Amino acid sequence: MRETPEELDKLQSLLGSSLSGSTAHLRSIVEGRTITAAQLTGVLTGMCTLTLSTVTAKGEPRISGVDGHFLHGQWHFGTARNAAKARHLAARPAASVAHMRGEDLGVFTHGTVEEMNPEDAEATAGWQELLAYLKDFYGDDAFDWNREVVYYRLNPHWMTVYAPDLDKLAST
Repeated sequence: MRETPEELDKLQSLLGSSLSGSTAHLRSIVEGRTITAAQLTGVLTGMCTLTLSTVTAKGEPRISGVDGHFLHGQWHFGTARNAAKARHLAARPAASVAHMRGEDLGVFTHGTVEEMNPEDAEATAGWQELLAYLKDFYGDDAFDWNREVVYYRLNPHWMTVYAPDLDKLAST
């Protein structure tokens, strides 16, 4: 767990406000079947496969998979600089991601992406820490980290978690 107490408080507030502002239908599914921010950060360790939803210039939805890393209460993910999703996110930074583990866990997040390592500018605050984490995870020479890949931080404005059995989730 890499989150500070302040980051955990912010994440817990986001989880609470997202659920309380959701539809009655969603609340009927999630309430009583969720976990706290601290529990969530304990579950979302290492690489988590995400489904990423972006939108084309014509307003058509696109979904794809990315390696997600949940750090400091936010999702981080990358792709090739020449990928369609990179073009979509550069033009329209609103995105949604979902991480699911069967029927045991669903983490659903909507927000706006922030490019962590822009090609033509100074890296975003937090990039050096993220880069060190990624190099440790994937290896120093896995990519040309400045030219080949682009990494994003999803700044969430809505997030909810479905986790009906924390004990079962923790044992998998």
